[in-house]
Amino acid sequence: MWEYEYSVETAAAPDALWRIWSDMDAWPQWNDGIAKIEVEGPFAVGTAFTMTPPQGDAIPMRLVEIVPGRVFTDEMDAGDFLVTTVHRLEPLPGGGTRVTYRTEITGAAADQVGPELGPQITADFPDVLAALVRRAEG
Repeated sequence: MWEYEYSVETAAAPDALWRIWSDMDAWPQWNDGIAKIEVEGPFAVGTAFTMTPPQGDAIPMRLVEIVPGRVFTDEMDAGDFLVTTVHRLEPLPGGGTRVTYRTEITGAAADQVGPELGPQITADFPDVLAALVRRAEG
């Protein structure tokens, strides 16, 4: 298994962040790692979507967990490995929110692909979370 987690804190309320997350069609407006997204349904468990990075091939994914206002999880199933990313909001005492992205690569090939693929997937987490926070605070 390969894993990585990154968090930031913001003055923005969880509901402001959640509104941004749940508008999947708008993700490319604030996430520079997404050149194009095609969503095959509502922001709901089971919805499939395809993200295309600025340089690279389209990546088919699926929403597998949603706790409104708190967490959503997506997966990319490559057969011999699975990339799971959890997006979590935690209200902070006194106001604000901790935003966490956590990626795990599991499965038979995880030990082979994780050390190379994992850092490629997660390298932009600081920039993505900074952009998300700017949008929520703006």
